[in-house]
Amino acid sequence: MLNRRELLASAAAVSLIPAAAEPAASPAEQANVLYATFIDEMMEAAPEFATSMGLDTGAKSYLRRRLAKHSLAGRQERKRLGASMLARLEKVNRKALTGQDATNYDAVLYGLRQEDAIARRFAYGDSANPYVVQQLGGAYQQGPDFLDSQHPIETKADADAYLARLESFAATLDEDSEVVRHDTGLGVIPPDFALASALTQMAALRATPAEKSVLTASLARRTADKHIDGDWGAQAAAIVSGKVYPALDRQIALMTELKAKASHDAGVWKLPDGEAFYALALENQTTTKMSPAEVHQLGLDVVAECTAQSDAIMKANGLSQGTVGMRLRAMFLDPKFRYANTDAAKETLIADLNAKLAEVTNLLPRYFRTLPKAGVQVKRVPKYIESGAPGGYYQNATLDGKRPGTYYINLRDTAEVPSWTLPTLTFHEAIPGHHLQISIAQETYLPLIRRIGGYNAYVEGWALYAEQLAVEIGLYDHDPWGHIGQLHDAMLRGVRLVIDTGLHQMRWTREQAIKYYVDTLGDPESGAISEVERYCVWPGQACGYMVGKRVILAQRDKAKAVLGPRFDLKAFHDAVLKPGALPLDELASVVDAYIASAKG
Repeated sequence: MLNRRELLASAAAVSLIPAAAEPAASPAEQANVLYATFIDEMMEAAPEFATSMGLDTGAKSYLRRRLAKHSLAGRQERKRLGASMLARLEKVNRKALTGQDATNYDAVLYGLRQEDAIARRFAYGDSANPYVVQQLGGAYQQGPDFLDSQHPIETKADADAYLARLESFAATLDEDSEVVRHDTGLGVIPPDFALASALTQMAALRATPAEKSVLTASLARRTADKHIDGDWGAQAAAIVSGKVYPALDRQIALMTELKAKASHDAGVWKLPDGEAFYALALENQTTTKMSPAEVHQLGLDVVAECTAQSDAIMKANGLSQGTVGMRLRAMFLDPKFRYANTDAAKETLIADLNAKLAEVTNLLPRYFRTLPKAGVQVKRVPKYIESGAPGGYYQNATLDGKRPGTYYINLRDTAEVPSWTLPTLTFHEAIPGHHLQISIAQETYLPLIRRIGGYNAYVEGWALYAEQLAVEIGLYDHDPWGHIGQLHDAMLRGVRLVIDTGLHQMRWTREQAIKYYVDTLGDPESGAISEVERYCVWPGQACGYMVGKRVILAQRDKAKAVLGPRFDLKAFHDAVLKPGALPLDELASVVDAYIASAKG
């Protein structure tokens, strides 16, 4: 008997065979049928994706009760599905496609080919992430936040679905552990410090009594808010204590056992075929063929540029003693820039960020023709994951607009986020950065697979470009300290290029990387540790930011040079944003088409 995925695959194949009485589907129509089929298959394989996009409604409402398979069998199914998608798409006649149809095809094909290349070569990890469970990933880390912040509770059916997912969450923890054991057998074990950080977060989750766990409290609070009758808290607590916590205990025992076996080596060079893994990860995250040596040198160049610019602004504002890193450290320590490390002060900090968002929102029409319809909110990173989480990140709005985009900021210690660092973080994560770019893509006419798809170098490159745009449009004209913050964050992205390649290609130690980070940027060591350990388990990802920004700026410079007085910044932004996230080479082709059109 065919399972649902095989039926979908068969349906896709059948749909491309023209009916006897109908004209043959054009290549563009064939591709669009496949894109829709792929989305269905992706939602079947990852029901959480359907929920995150607000697509688990109507005929797809059954997905709201399910979670993805994290087992070895589930991993193999995902690999087979990716290979099947690639094979089906390659049968479409690419030469017959033009314009946006060609752009859509090339963008989807590029991603499928990359994922298939990694899947075929490596029997461990998940795509370009070598370690399934670590301080930044795994069901233990992502599941509670997903259920709390993304699973909707509007009706009794939603609450029942929450309980079904909570039951599945316990099984998912065991599935993760199964994969960890398999990968360990291949010699793939995260560094000891990554396991220590993961265990800290697991212990924090486990230490809370079941009735007070976020997994319980979220359902109890939200059903009460919606006046849904029933003792939902008691039902959730019974599942947490009877199923989730025992599974978590088993995973804690496993990770504790692994930590005793783990080495302190930080880079993926130590893994089976590790050098090839890093090369593919770097290509996956930058969508370029840049070598590790080229990426490393770019990082050194960026650090030198930003150091010189920071030095000039610092001296103009009376800060001249010591290296730039030492002066940045003094700014981190200066009480006048620091919020108190209390919950009340952290609420004030978030209110200040919302005020900054309102200021920028009023300016956007001067520089953008297309603006997002979805709103954006600011939230703290949940306390139970803040110890290992990055300083900030963005969660997309749902397609139906019912849940706004969310800019999460990590407030584990306000010493890590002095006031002079906050404007650029806000521009990056919200507007005109991630929220603007991702929401515009979601709200376009593109096929759904393109509206929700992303390429790290494009998405993070745009957000870093947005930081630079904030300088250009005058948001720091009366805020030299904030401008230094912008340069600090740009320099951070150069530091990332140096450290990522240093760790994974040049065999730097964790401590060597932390020292370079602190000496160059002046950050508190706690923040540096979190950042460096992130690069250790997510190879290449941190390199996409500056590579993407450089390409976007180069494309803008090209358009200005060719168009001269006919260059229009709003039109350029439309040209870059409205086609959705793209591999960087494809972005260059899109900008070329915009230039040709603007020339008339």
